[in-house]
Amino acid sequence: MIGKIATGEIEDERDEKLSSAAAELGRKGGKARAESMTPERRAEIARKAAEKRWSKDHG
Repeated sequence: MIGKIATGEIEDERDEKLSSAAAELGRKGGKARAESMTPERRAEIARKAAEKRWSKDHG
């Protein structure tokens, strides 16, 4: 079965279910984390993320 999945003969359906469940848990955790933070702390994190994103070296 692993060989067939690797060659693309069949799809591995387990991965989709696991990843969607993990994504859902991640969204819940992120929301809870944001609600527990002060607006100032959220702004600080957003500012750092924006600086990192728009920096020349992205690293």
